[in-house]
Formats: sequence, C-alpha cells, structure tokens
Amino acid sequence: MKNRNKIIVRTSIIGIFGNIGLVIIKFIVGLIASSVSIIMDAVNNLSDALSSVITIVGTKLSQKKPDAEHPYGHGRIEYVTSLAIGIIILVAGGLAIYESIMSIINNQQPKFEIYSMILIAVAVLVKIALGLYFRHVGKKVNSEALKGSGVDALFDALLSFGTLVSIVVWLITDGAVVIEGYIGAVIGLFMIRSGVIVLKNSLSSIIGERTSKETSEAIKHLVCQNKDVLGAYDLIVNNYGPDRGIGSIHIEVDDKLTAKDIHPLTRNIANEIYQKFGIIMTIGIYASNSSDSNIAKIRDAIRKEISNHPTIKQMHGFYCNKKAKSISFDVIADFADKSASETIAEIKRNLRKQFPEYSFFVVEDKDFSD
Repeated sequence: MKNRNKIIVRTSIIGIFGNIGLVIIKFIVGLIASSVSIIMDAVNNLSDALSSVITIVGTKLSQKKPDAEHPYGHGRIEYVTSLAIGIIILVAGGLAIYESIMSIINNQQPKFEIYSMILIAVAVLVKIALGLYFRHVGKKVNSEALKGSGVDALFDALLSFGTLVSIVVWLITDGAVVIEGYIGAVIGLFMIRSGVIVLKNSLSSIIGERTSKETSEAIKHLVCQNKDVLGAYDLIVNNYGPDRGIGSIHIEVDDKLTAKDIHPLTRNIANEIYQKFGIIMTIGIYASNSSDSNIAKIRDAIRKEISNHPTIKQMHGFYCNKKAKSISFDVIADFADKSASETIAEIKRNLRKQFPEYSFFVVEDKDFSD
C-alpha cells in the first residue's frame, strides 16, 4: 500500500515538473510567434500539471485511516480524482476547439521560425515519453488517475504534433497556408473523446464494477485447492479502492463435517485470500449430502430440468432433507432474463410433478462474478 502510494506521488511529481517546463517554453514561443495553437498547447500542459497535483492530493487523502463515518476507508477518493481529471481533459478540449475556431474566423496570422519547429518537436517527444510512462505506471499500480493522465499526455503529444505540422506547412509555403486552427479543432475533438473515456471509466469504478474474470477464477481456484471444499460459489467483492476489497463466498462441504472442522477451514481460506488478493472475505457454508445414491439421482434430475432453461446459468447449494421431505438449492439467472422469477416458478412446478412428496425451496442468486 505505502509503496504503491509513493510510486503514484513520485510519478505525479515528475509529471508536474515536466509539464511546467513545457508550459514555460510553449508560452514564450507562442507569444513570440502569435500562435494560438502553441498557446493553447501550453494551456493544455498547464491542465496536465494540475491533473498531477489532483492525483497527488487524491492519493494522500485516500490513505486516511477508516473512521466512524467511513468504516471502509477512503480509497474510493482515487476514483473521484480520476473523475476530476476527466473533466479537466474535457474543458481543455473544448477550450482548444473554441480558440482554434476563433483563430480561423479572425484569420489570425502566426509568425513561425525554425526554432519554433525544433522546440515543438522536442515537446512532442517529451509528451510521448510522459504519456507512456504514466500509462505504464498506472497499469502497474492499478491507478485510474495515472492511466487517465497517461492517455491525456499521449493525446497532448498528438496535439503538439498537429501544431508541428502546421508550422512545417507554414514554413514551406512561406506563410501562404495557415492550417493550425483547423488542426487544433480536430485535435480538440480527440481530447474530448479522451475525456469522455476517462470519465466513463471513473464513473464505472465509483458505481461498482464486476470483479474481473481472472480474479474471480483465481480466488475460486485457491479456495477449491482445500481438500474439504467441494465447490466455491456466490463470490462477491465490493471494491473500496484499487487495492481494498471486502467480499463473501460460499463453499460447499460434506455435511458430516463438524463446526470444529469448519472453523479452521474457513479461517485458513479467508487468510489465504487476504494475503494474496488483499480482500477481507467472509466464508459461508453449503452442506452437501449428495453421497447418498437416491439423493444424487434427485440432484441429477434437477440439473436436467435446469438445463432446459438456458437463462439459468448455474445451480448450486443443493441439499435434500429426506426426513423433512424438503429440497433446497440456489440458481443463478442471467441478468438478461427479465422474467427470472417466472422461470424459477416453472422449474419448481416441473420438479413438484417429478417429486410430489418433496417441498422445493429455490433461491435466486445474482450473477455477481464469473
């Protein structure tokens, strides 16, 4: 945790100094050349520096310890900072489009020199390096803010490249062709698209996303490595920051196990999951008595019935109480099935016809994870 936060802060500081250096150079060149595209490029770099400051502030705030008002910690603040960065990108893109259009309307004539081309070319390379570095570190430490800044920096490099092209065209045609306004407007549109993507990813994290298939499968594989575990189901992980999770999972065990057997089993599983994934996991229990041949036949008949309903993705937690003449199990319905309750009711009706002596208790689980 501490190492991750240090990496984010260090990377953001590099971004701040890099962008401030570019801002100074571009403002000077832009003012001398009376170039709206270079000046707007400088403003855009200033917004990048601000984004890095926001990332540092968000990272520091996310480290605050849990309190009575926020018992799950403050890790989600990082998602909010990423949201702010997305807004900054949108504003910068909109401003670039506006100023570019105004320069076209006013027929603004820049005055470029060779040194302008050289400095902007260097700026392009610096922004590409910063963008790739931010994106690499963002993926490495799972920081949406850094990944968003990386995407923004790469689009900035594209913007600067567009400015470079306009300078080259101006120099080649001896000022007869001025295209910087058009290039600035087009690149501004790309920046807005980038901002929308960053906002979408940030909002998705804030709302709450499905646990990745890789993580779900890895957790279930770890759980099922225990010899007493017959199956793992109902995995739910609530994300309270990039590396903070609280979740639950049900494991199926033989109904002959006692509480003395189950206690160390669940403790060990929870500890293993926390050590490997950083997730605080609650372990629930499904008892299995399918070793009885008659009960196994009933279970197989239920599975066959379930297979006739393609929107039911899974059946688990099966238990047959022969003495009470009751059968219980859970089913997972596809989110696309808008009439899952009717499907389950039909399953129960069909099963009662096959096993009229039994009562059926079917619980509909949600498809929270793979």
